[in-house]
This record gives sequence, C-alpha cells and structure tokens, in this order.
Amino acid sequence: MSPLVRLLAKRLGTSLIVLIGVSLLIFAIARVIPGDPARIALGPNATADAVAALRDKLHLNDPFLTQYGYFIADLFRGDLGLSLYTNRPVMADIAQFLPATLELVIVSGIMMVAVGLPLGILSARRRGSWVDHTVRLVTLLGVSAPAFVWAVVLMLCFSYFIKIFPIAGRISDTFSIPTITGFLMIDTLLAGDIKAFGNAVWHIILPAFALALSGIGQAARLVRSNMVETYDKPYIEMAEAYGFPEKRIARRYALRPSLIPSLTIIGLDFAAMLGSAFLVEAVYAWPGLSRYGVAVILRKDLNAIVGTVLVISAVFLIVNLIVDLLVSILNPRIRLSQRAS
Repeated sequence: MSPLVRLLAKRLGTSLIVLIGVSLLIFAIARVIPGDPARIALGPNATADAVAALRDKLHLNDPFLTQYGYFIADLFRGDLGLSLYTNRPVMADIAQFLPATLELVIVSGIMMVAVGLPLGILSARRRGSWVDHTVRLVTLLGVSAPAFVWAVVLMLCFSYFIKIFPIAGRISDTFSIPTITGFLMIDTLLAGDIKAFGNAVWHIILPAFALALSGIGQAARLVRSNMVETYDKPYIEMAEAYGFPEKRIARRYALRPSLIPSLTIIGLDFAAMLGSAFLVEAVYAWPGLSRYGVAVILRKDLNAIVGTVLVISAVFLIVNLIVDLLVSILNPRIRLSQRAS
C-alpha cells in the first residue's frame, strides 16, 4: 500500500470516529437546551394533548440512547427527520441552503489564497521596506476585526455611499435561473446566461471579501513569517551566493517549505468560515446554511440542529483531509514516516 493511500485510510478512519463523537455530543447538547421543542413548534395556544402527541412523534419521551438509536437508524436511510422550523425534511432544507453557503465560502477561500499568499510573499521579499510595513499594517487590520464588522463597513462604503455593489441577495430579481446544482454561478453557466452569471458574481464579491478578510490577513502574515525564517537558512544563502535569480529563490527554495505550516492554518481558516459565515449571511440576507442554522437553534429545532452541525462537521473534516494530503505531497518526510510505520 502506498504511503498516500495509507495516510488517506488513517485520516478517513479518524474522521469517522470524530463524526460519531460530534453526532453524540450535539445530539446530547440539543436536548439539554432549556425549552420544550414541541411547545415552541406548536405555539403557546396549542393544547396539552397536541404537545404530548408531537413529543411522542419525535420520541422525546424515550430514554436518550433510544432516541439516538432512532436517529442513527434514520440516518442510514438518508433521513435526518422533519424540521419543526420549515415543516419540511431536514435533508431538503440542507440541500436548498448548503450550496449557497458553500459557494460563498469557496469564493472566500479563493480570495484568501489568491490575495493572502502573494501579499505574504511580497512582504517577505521586501522585508524591512515600506512595502513590508504597509502589508503588515493592512493585514493586521484584516485580522483584528471580525467578519461581520467588515461586512457592515463594506456594505456602507460600496453599497450605500458609493453604489457599486448590490446591498443583499444572490442575484437580481429580473433573472430566473432553474436550479440544477444550487450553485448560482454554475447554474447560470449551465443555463447559458452570461448576464446572469455576471450578476451572480457581482452579488457575491462583497460578502465573500468580508468573510475572507481575516483569512487573507492571517495567510499573509503566516507566509511572511515562515518565508523570512526560511530566508535565513544556509541553502538560501548558498543559492544567493551562486547568483540564482531572486524570483527563483523565492518561488522554489523559500516558498515551498514555508507553505507546509501555512497550508494547515489556511485549511483550518477555510473550514472555520463555514461556522462564522452566519453573521455575514445575516448582513447580506444571504440564504445560506449558516443563517438557517442560527434560526433553527433559536427555535430549538432538534433535527435541524443536529443535521446542520453534522454537515458542517463533515465539510470541516473533508477540508482537513485534503489539507493533510496536500501537506504530505509537499513534505516527503510525512510520506516516508507513513512508509516506515
């Protein structure tokens, strides 16, 4: 078995154990939140018999392990239960809201890598200069404020005072795009509507940039720090002594080893954006899963809470798995350690 396959098998096994642990934890936490979900769902005017019937339908009167057993059995059938918030299957809600959040997070992740890495490389190559100081100051501003603050600031600047970007939504009401994947930028292309595609991109730029700003700052500062440390290594001095071009030294000898610790943090930031997206989604009226997750928590919708957290956890584990594989490709010592074990 090749080291990469062995690493993938180990990570898949660990991820499965983590997912089971998360399901148990969130299943327990959702049931100790104060309040009766049946009473909240039916309202204060519902009769005691109606509330008791709904509690019996949701198995809320059964012991905890029995309830968890019902949940696991339904999960293997692809059923996460009925949402008391939307009165629809939780799987249908997730299928509707997840693509919007994933689209937002993916575009934010692309911005984080496309802007953060070059800024970090530029700052490291010009370390000690005004360029370095400017980049460090700008990235510090990005890290120091939470995403929802930047969302409000960007909305005020570029949607209210200077009307460049739309203030809310995923696409203008004048477009009617059939839902195929749920990813509007893909669906508009599949429909062959370039104007609608441009409109969808126009809508996503501001919320995605607000969500990515913290990650951009962190990625740039991390890459700069690691590259500056790498520049002090003897092999870099040797390359400089041999007269290698500066770009080649930066790209081939300084950046690659610096990317290994940076990739891990970027991967964690990317996954963390799923959890922190709800405030940005609330500011821009973005119909995503994070906003849906907050709504179901406030209404103590047990099935929807567990389903939302499980989906976010699964995406988090998948992103970390991809990052682990990328790091093992970049760092031969990890592959060799897998072979030795």
